[in-house]
Amino acid sequence: MRYLYGLGILCCLVMWSSCRNDFETVASTGSLEFSKDTVYLDTVFSNIGSSTYNLKVYNRSNEDINIPTVRLAQGEASNYRLNVDGMPGKVFENVQILAKDSIFIFIETTFDVNNLPTNPKEFLYTDQLLFDSGGNEQKVELVTLVKDAVFLFPEKYADGTTEMLNLGTDEDPFLVKGFFLDDSELTFSNEKPYVIYGYAAVPSNKTLTVEAGARVHFHNFSGIIVEENGTLKSLGEKSSDPEAMENEVIFEGDRLEPSFSDTPGQWYGIWLRSGSVSNVVNFTTIKNSTYGILMESSPLTLRNVQIYNSTNIGLFAINSTINGENMVINNSGQSALAIRVGGSYEFRHCTFANYWTSGFRSFPTVSIENVLETEIEIIVSDLVKANFTNCIIYGNERREFSLFQDPQGAFNFKFENCLMRFEDPTGEFANDPLYDFLNPALYPATKFNFDPFFQDTELNNFNIESGTSGADGIGKPGVLPLKDLNGFDRSNQPDAGAYESIEF
Repeated sequence: MRYLYGLGILCCLVMWSSCRNDFETVASTGSLEFSKDTVYLDTVFSNIGSSTYNLKVYNRSNEDINIPTVRLAQGEASNYRLNVDGMPGKVFENVQILAKDSIFIFIETTFDVNNLPTNPKEFLYTDQLLFDSGGNEQKVELVTLVKDAVFLFPEKYADGTTEMLNLGTDEDPFLVKGFFLDDSELTFSNEKPYVIYGYAAVPSNKTLTVEAGARVHFHNFSGIIVEENGTLKSLGEKSSDPEAMENEVIFEGDRLEPSFSDTPGQWYGIWLRSGSVSNVVNFTTIKNSTYGILMESSPLTLRNVQIYNSTNIGLFAINSTINGENMVINNSGQSALAIRVGGSYEFRHCTFANYWTSGFRSFPTVSIENVLETEIEIIVSDLVKANFTNCIIYGNERREFSLFQDPQGAFNFKFENCLMRFEDPTGEFANDPLYDFLNPALYPATKFNFDPFFQDTELNNFNIESGTSGADGIGKPGVLPLKDLNGFDRSNQPDAGAYESIEF
């Protein structure tokens, strides 16, 4: 009887299950709800796929529903691509959503503006995602801004290999995917953005000129290399609209979505190789790279330059010569400015800051040494001079600059009328002559550990507050340039840093 009783229960369960109607659905009545009524896929370059965006579709009813069709209005001809509840395509039939449940729709696009008869510089590409038809039809708009661009990339050969650059020697090669710019590619204009894949190299005895208003974008593992006797001239100009920065040159990654606007490490950086000549960077922003500028045994003039969000170092100079003014560098995984193996440096009205929050940082904002130790040798060279006048060196660590001298080389430096952060509560550096802050030959009129009150370090806004900032009014008069990075006058009693103080 126990066996028969158990068998009877099992039979009842099977019969009850076979009579359930959980998987029966009712037709959609046009009452779907959506996580958004318009999906903006942000801006993409022509022929480069977008990121994947998602739309959530809700069934708020108490019944399982069946949507007869989910489709793109342009059907198979659409340049949008869908994935509906795990299935790829552009037209779908009988899509089911359980009661009080939802599904995801993932959306991507790739569009070639060359397919348009007018070949515009920008094109707003739209389509609609349609649910059902007739009186029950519901729709979600799809919108993408597509930009035409000049694409520069290494040649791909018939055997499947890619053009390479040798950054080493014939005996010890170091190969990277890259190419030399030819004469027709040595001027970057503001007519269209430039998108670079791999490393674009400026040949010896050639000059890359980047004109005012140009936008240069880099794919991952890409950058600019300037070879021996080659020259980089980035000739941005002051913009009338500081938000649009219409006349400035901008170097950044090729991901245009807002979520990538301040993401470090999207491309390698600008590399001035040993022996490059007459390099000039003016009214230029370099952002979201590994190194902003890496230079070795080269000269460089920097005016009105901003370098942000470098995973390693903003400006890394090895035995080089720099003349810099009205510069701002912030948010580096290591240092904003690193000087190695000596050289000659003049910085005026510059803000070197580091408020890196993307991980642990063990390097100060500014680091200066006359030596470089590699795996095979120790290289020492004279620090001819490293003069900082009317500068700010600050950050979110207690000691934001470091000095190291190898006695085999000269080590000449001066911080004049600067604001710096260096806290030494235990007196660890009290007997080190390099850190004798009372020495007027090394630290004339320089202040320590007074908050500069930057406007917003997270947004790379390094304006300082009038009447409150520790940099307010401490500058040495008459030091060029007499206009700050905003174009404000500093001819009377100037402030330290790239910006004159303002009311917040």
